[in-house]
Amino acid sequence: MGFIYLLSLLAGIACMLLLDRRFRLFFWRDARSATVVTLVGLAVLLIWDLAGIRLGIFLRGEGQIATGVLLAPELPIEEPIFLTFLVLCTMIIFTGLQRMHERHKARRSS
Repeated sequence: MGFIYLLSLLAGIACMLLLDRRFRLFFWRDARSATVVTLVGLAVLLIWDLAGIRLGIFLRGEGQIATGVLLAPELPIEEPIFLTFLVLCTMIIFTGLQRMHERHKARRSS
């Protein structure tokens, strides 16, 4: 029961990567740039989380669906996976909307 959240996050990442592959939006468009953006985004969000934890703003809640494994005080192992999912979703949505805007603009100009 303690791995439901982690497995759900990994399944969400897999689904987002399938969408990415199908439409060539992020990793399948430019893997090197996508890797850099993902790692930088993950680092910034982890620093943000650690600062919030240090200030006592972010606290880990107890849940039966989480593993309970901590990487640091108040930082569950699921957090970097969630943040990766967040960056991936954001970039796939952004690049998808950007592509839609470019197509709309091209149709209007022709």
